[in-house]
Amino acid sequence: MQDNQHTLRCKYTFEGKGLHTGQKVTMTLEPAPVNFGIKFKRVDLGEDALIDACVDYVTTTARGTTLEKGDVKISTLEHLMATLNGLHIDNALISINAQEVPILDGSALPYVEAIMKDGLQEQDAPRRYFVPAEKFVYRDEQTGSEIVIMPDDEFSVDLMIDYNSKVLGNQYARLTAKTDFASEIAPCRTFVFLHELEPLFKYNLIKGGDLDNAIVIVEHPVPQEELDRLANLFNVNTLERAPEGYLNHLELRFPNECARHKLLDILGDFSLIGMPMKAKVIGYKSGHKINTTVAKLLREAVKAQHNL
Repeated sequence: MQDNQHTLRCKYTFEGKGLHTGQKVTMTLEPAPVNFGIKFKRVDLGEDALIDACVDYVTTTARGTTLEKGDVKISTLEHLMATLNGLHIDNALISINAQEVPILDGSALPYVEAIMKDGLQEQDAPRRYFVPAEKFVYRDEQTGSEIVIMPDDEFSVDLMIDYNSKVLGNQYARLTAKTDFASEIAPCRTFVFLHELEPLFKYNLIKGGDLDNAIVIVEHPVPQEELDRLANLFNVNTLERAPEGYLNHLELRFPNECARHKLLDILGDFSLIGMPMKAKVIGYKSGHKINTTVAKLLREAVKAQHNL
């Protein structure tokens, strides 16, 4: 049975704010023809302001993945791209009126809920896959992060995170062909440690961050004075540390939600190689930097294998 390409069945519009810029943004996803791939259009810059969702254009990975081509820049796109990858959407045009993709609730769930109400449109063209020729290992000696890629008959990810955190512990997440991406991976939100917040503010980041779109991990009890100061930064009345080690008695969607979110990020970053993979991915302490570094190496193999 032929495995065909898919696109969206309808148009979907999302409004929100960028996590780092804090800008209000409107973004529309719409169907696209076969072999179109995934493209972004900056409608605020003109009709020709297009950029392919391709790792060739990745410029920075500080707290998110950013693409740039000329004046066209798209940032924090990983949750959206993970959605398209996780739902097996091959072709789509994404029109956006600002630089940064809206953060919404910090996960991929709002995208999935909208798209899955209508289902996907099967197209009359086969999917093309990238199959690595051999086992591939990449290790970042500075951080201890590692990603292993092995040829396989299907795509899967085994992922472990270790932040030397008493709150998180060592967490493990897995995705196989039997995993329901929509219910098991898409709902998992981004996370940040309390001690990272002030430096991020100082670097002019997370202007759009709030307690509705991120899990904030608090390793140790914090003086109320400091919590009050952070509450002022977040424009909320009060902040508290829950006994479990999270701000404001946050209810986790899964015990290993943070590891599942890192798996979501891998799906988003690896989608930038330009086509689905048949491979087993093993990740340890992964992040956008190592994800996109490996994706760039894989992209070169994709070009060679498919004569791109």
